[in-house]
Amino acid sequence: MKNEIKIIVVVLALITVINYGNAQTNAAIAGMNGVTGSREKVEMLFPGGKTKALILSFDDGMIADRRLVRLMNEYGLIGTFHLNSNKLGTKDYLTKEEIKTVYKGHEISVHTVNHPNLTNISRAEVLYEVGADRRELEQLSGNLVRGMAYPFGNYNDSVIEIIKSLGIEYARSVEDSYAFGIPNDFLKWSPTIHQFGKAYFTPDNPDIDKKEMAGFYHLVNQFLKTDSLALMDVWGHSWENDGAGDRWTEMEKFFKMVSRNPDIFYTTQIGLVDYINAFKNLKFTIDQSIVTNLSSINVFIKIKGKAFDLDAGSTRFLQ
Repeated sequence: MKNEIKIIVVVLALITVINYGNAQTNAAIAGMNGVTGSREKVEMLFPGGKTKALILSFDDGMIADRRLVRLMNEYGLIGTFHLNSNKLGTKDYLTKEEIKTVYKGHEISVHTVNHPNLTNISRAEVLYEVGADRRELEQLSGNLVRGMAYPFGNYNDSVIEIIKSLGIEYARSVEDSYAFGIPNDFLKWSPTIHQFGKAYFTPDNPDIDKKEMAGFYHLVNQFLKTDSLALMDVWGHSWENDGAGDRWTEMEKFFKMVSRNPDIFYTTQIGLVDYINAFKNLKFTIDQSIVTNLSSINVFIKIKGKAFDLDAGSTRFLQ
């Protein structure tokens, strides 16, 4: 009887140690903006130890992208461009031949072949719209394509299941959050705000336009001033800038406000996904004194008020 009690005690002790060890080893994947182990909080910082990240994402691939990309390049900005491959080469759209050159240095991403509402078509059609678009864009760009934006921002659980099976790792909607949080689910990615908010949504209504523009710039200034970990994802369409009003001037004003800021990590959507996944995959010892970065990119963290640059593929002491 005594021996049986001893065995039970030993087994329970081992289970406790194993569970405690797993909790500590996986402490870095417990959350997005900071992970909490049993003792210390491990906070994620963006590359370079920065606390702000900016994403610019634009849809459709129309000819106005030429001007938009030139302007972005002038201000040292990078973006993600979601393209409809079947529309390329048609009226007002870029040609297939210029995809590799126009978007050089930027990310291109799926927006489906024909821009349908994915929630209103069959499973086979969703497979085609996303899979064929990904294949065509990869062939045109010579790069791996791993993300998308939902046409009209519409999706459901069935659509998410299908795009995951096609290797899509993130998908952006059009549901503005008006916040700077990091997405909890990359396949339900809500951006921060549409370019200029909802200005120009109602034709010939300057009062609404003025109010929406003021709200947009207020949010931009909040982002620039915050000391907290913040992601700003501004989305839209280049062709919108060809509409009424001096929108191209406003776009350049916005680019000038956010460009060349040493506190901002400029990234694409897939770049942010890769970075966050690298952070989540950090491995810690039980006492959090040693960490291993298994990824191929450097990761920056803060623990006990001190920042650390964790080299790709490295193991280091946090003392």
